[in-house]
Amino acid sequence: MPATAPTADTALPFTPDDALAVLKTVFGYPAFRGQQAEVVAHVAAGGNAFVLMPTGGGKSLCYQVPALLRGGVTVVISPLIALMHDQVAALTRRGVRAAMLNSTLTRDDTARVERAVRDGGISLLYLSPERLVTARCLSLLAASPLALFAIDEAHCISEWGHDFRPEYLSLSLLHERFPCVPRIALTATADAQTRAEIVQRLHLGDGRVFLSSFDRPNIRYRVVEKRNVHTQLLAFIRQRHAGKTGVVYCQSRSKVEETAAFLDAHGISALPYHAGLSASARQDNQAWFLERRGVVMVATIAFGMGIDKADVRFVAHIDVPRSVEGYYQETGRAGRDGLPAEAWMAYSPHDAEPLYQQIRQSSASGVRRLIQASKLDAVLALSETAECRRVRLLRYFGESSRACGACDTCTNPPRSADATPAVRRLLACIKAERQQANAGQVIGALRADGRTPCEEEWRAIVRQCVALGIVAIDHETGGALKWTSESSGVFGERRKIVLRRWRAPRKATEVKHRTRPPRDLGTYATLLVRLRAWRADRARQLGVPVHVVFHDATLMEIARRQPRWRWTLGRIPGVGANKRAAFGDDILKLVAGVVARTRRR
Repeated sequence: MPATAPTADTALPFTPDDALAVLKTVFGYPAFRGQQAEVVAHVAAGGNAFVLMPTGGGKSLCYQVPALLRGGVTVVISPLIALMHDQVAALTRRGVRAAMLNSTLTRDDTARVERAVRDGGISLLYLSPERLVTARCLSLLAASPLALFAIDEAHCISEWGHDFRPEYLSLSLLHERFPCVPRIALTATADAQTRAEIVQRLHLGDGRVFLSSFDRPNIRYRVVEKRNVHTQLLAFIRQRHAGKTGVVYCQSRSKVEETAAFLDAHGISALPYHAGLSASARQDNQAWFLERRGVVMVATIAFGMGIDKADVRFVAHIDVPRSVEGYYQETGRAGRDGLPAEAWMAYSPHDAEPLYQQIRQSSASGVRRLIQASKLDAVLALSETAECRRVRLLRYFGESSRACGACDTCTNPPRSADATPAVRRLLACIKAERQQANAGQVIGALRADGRTPCEEEWRAIVRQCVALGIVAIDHETGGALKWTSESSGVFGERRKIVLRRWRAPRKATEVKHRTRPPRDLGTYATLLVRLRAWRADRARQLGVPVHVVFHDATLMEIARRQPRWRWTLGRIPGVGANKRAAFGDDILKLVAGVVARTRRR
């Protein structure tokens, strides 16, 4: 028989007004966004759910509000200790009884948390999947009044996902051991196959699926040809984001160190973050990044999951990402406050070769290697496309969209040309080689007669044909090029294949730093500077990241509205009852002082 646990009392119905009251009082938001209200109502009533929302879309509220409505203990499965710590600190600051169980706690602290869980004195308990499956933890949960299980970063459970974690497979026991406790799985990145596997492994077949748009309209996507990447990155930051907060992603630890040192030497406040640093160094660098403005974090993909910093103005990739899902999740860490942000990538197809080599030499199963290779193919397709970047990105996730008019291919369309004759020659050569030759071998055969295009241009044609689905790469046979269902149609009389024209790389030049003239600061700007300084002081006193006190978007709204009374302050998104009680007097006094001084000038 499966183990059971006491469940929270859910006999009383919850009305939309009840949920809205929790949202306003505890979290300080005047209304739900998108599908949040529908998700909250379904989960609070005891239903299972799968929720896909983009980064910054408010996924956490989809289980935090039901947790407070249902009472009892909501168990949140989270993959990272840093993420748990951040969430617990933010909830505690809002007056919510939240705790975590992990290796950072002392024996006494662990015992104290466990007693509170059994007694129902904790509303949200954060655990890793490894901790959950221990006998001690399962016994604790079986003796506790459970209200809900929330599986965060649920894509980690899927072998089709971009960040598969084998330990997440154990979460199938939630259905087996606690069948009466509802479950909600949440993620920001999952294609159709990944979504299906999450629902199947967590036994959510009887639950509802909530899919939000993947579109992040405030993010501008831009891909440039990689030449001298450090010089290009420096020019990008200086010209477009001087003094702004950003994240730069690299594939290797050594490149992280080199890039951070290069930026720092050229006047950019940059810090490294990768798994090779000590835990204390990573923690210190992350804390500095969260608490300060204008810091650039240079990192491997080890950094970022669950980082709640609203004012990141750009995310840059100086190496090819391993998957579109990873790229989407990483770029989604920009512009969480809804203000304009930029995703910039320096692209070279040669960067993908060692990644393909790693996949081929991996000890993973053949199916897993095929998945990884196909996801890398999709990244190259996104990078090579001549159509709108946003259209291509959303199509990957099964969503249609019109051209955004803001990405690089929309604002500066690439040169293109009719490549139908060359594509037909390519397909004929692939067929002549019995679909057993890789790109290098096929191109060698094509150039044996000395005719144009050159080797690099042929490689560009191959990549774009793969992107368009005209040619496939068989990664299990050393990268052999093969025909697809689209190939034969190329030989039709009316079929025309237009491809991006290949351009020979040009030498990058150093761009001089252009200083901007100082601007007169009005009341709004002066008040915003003072509010941020006050927030930094309070965060240091409380020992928490600055965003736990208030997000930038909230400070900007305070500076814009310039409230004079507590009730007007309470109407500002992000200022809940607890924060109004803790910080209200300070803010009102600060606002009144700045406004009075600027009016006297």
